[in-house]
Amino acid sequence: MKEKILVVDDEKPIAEIIKYNLEEEGFEVLVAFDGEEALRLAFGERPALILLDIMLPRIDGFTVCKQIRRKMNVPIIMLTAREGEIDKVMGLEIGADDYVTKPFSARELIARIKATLRRVKMQETPSQELTCGDLILDSGKMQVKKGERLIELTYREFTLLEFLLQNVGYVFTREKLLEKVWGYDYTGDLRTVDVTIRRLREKIEEDAGNPVYLCTKRGAGYYLRGTY
Repeated sequence: MKEKILVVDDEKPIAEIIKYNLEEEGFEVLVAFDGEEALRLAFGERPALILLDIMLPRIDGFTVCKQIRRKMNVPIIMLTAREGEIDKVMGLEIGADDYVTKPFSARELIARIKATLRRVKMQETPSQELTCGDLILDSGKMQVKKGERLIELTYREFTLLEFLLQNVGYVFTREKLLEKVWGYDYTGDLRTVDVTIRRLREKIEEDAGNPVYLCTKRGAGYYLRGTY
């Protein structure tokens, strides 16, 4: 069965080019040109991944992302303008897993999509439980608990925490985390890692400003501390 991708962009020529290239790669592609249609297709068709532009008629991309996140954990890659640094950060803040900056090449976009879907498939392996202190991650259920409290994570936050739990005590640079967790080589923008780390801290730490679990090694990178 072909994997289903939802492309949301009000610029029809761009949407059609993306659709053509994805279909050439063997994907089934749905297209929405406004936010209302995007929500209808997302909830009705349950795509494997959503490409979501920010500037949309009727309902903007940020609002679409937030509404989808309330009901689905589908990976979302946002499409942003080159000068829109604030858009990139906001997209990650509200639960997007990644972003691609316009203009982009078809090769880059497809590489990002395939890398993200590979990570999703890895979660379909038999359930594995990873623990660190009172953090418990169930890979099969894509579920994280802190003690008895269930913690809601986005797909990317989950895969980042899972990777660090598999490598407790090891320090990773942001470049290495991009390679291992996001699944592609360093492309020049490390804010994705920083924002995702900060969001994850806010969810798993009692005091995100003084983390106990997810620590920074100054000048080196990030690591999950295994003793408390």
